[in-house]
Amino acid sequence: MRRSTTTTPEGPPMPDLIRRLTQLYVGLALYGASAAVLVQAGLGLSPWSVLDQGLAEHTGLSIGVVSIIVGALVLLLWIPLRQRPGLGTVSNVFVVGLAIDATLALVPEMHALPARIALLAGGIVLNGAATGLYIAARFGPGPRDGLMTGLHRATGRSIRLVRTGIEIAVVVTGFLLGGSVGVGTVAYALAIGPLAQFFLRLFSAPAPAREESPETAREESPEPAREESPEPVREAREPAEPVAGDAPGRAILPG
Repeated sequence: MRRSTTTTPEGPPMPDLIRRLTQLYVGLALYGASAAVLVQAGLGLSPWSVLDQGLAEHTGLSIGVVSIIVGALVLLLWIPLRQRPGLGTVSNVFVVGLAIDATLALVPEMHALPARIALLAGGIVLNGAATGLYIAARFGPGPRDGLMTGLHRATGRSIRLVRTGIEIAVVVTGFLLGGSVGVGTVAYALAIGPLAQFFLRLFSAPAPAREESPETAREESPEPAREESPEPVREAREPAEPVAGDAPGRAILPG
């Protein structure tokens, strides 16, 4: 009788699931914290934070609450694009916004330029680490990333073109509403790609190796070939016909 291995039909092993959930929520909380740090630096925000700040100034709501509302509206755009949200998608909407407001209440606004530059640099690096954490958890993309991939599939345009178009529209709209655009916005745009890639590789854990019990190993091991007594050859056999398209030495790659 075969005993169960490390995975079950219901889902991944519990320790791996707990690790991924921890990664997801720590990453989202740090993402919100990094956005708040950039706000307090006052040298320019990431594109979507520019929009959030501009809307906050016109509505009287906090940046975190505006971030939640904008995230929810973007998520509604997934419906005509036939995108399917995951746990990470829905969590992104709420956790990031709450973390922004919590961090703004704890981190004071800086006035000295060296301190603002340090906040800017730290916020960008923290944002890259947070992005790597929550993406590596594999619970679904954020609402804004899903909008990008959905438009890419719907229009046939490249990811780069769609992403650039979305972020230019967001920055211009946020700037016209009074959002902060500056050297920090440019620094974020240049640094976030390489940083996110680095931290994504750092936090991506390999799939756990499959553990097998001795009984399972014995059951799945091939049986030794049985030796047959040689029989006298009575007549020459015709060679088997080759299978069409199966030339010797050719590897057939999946399409």
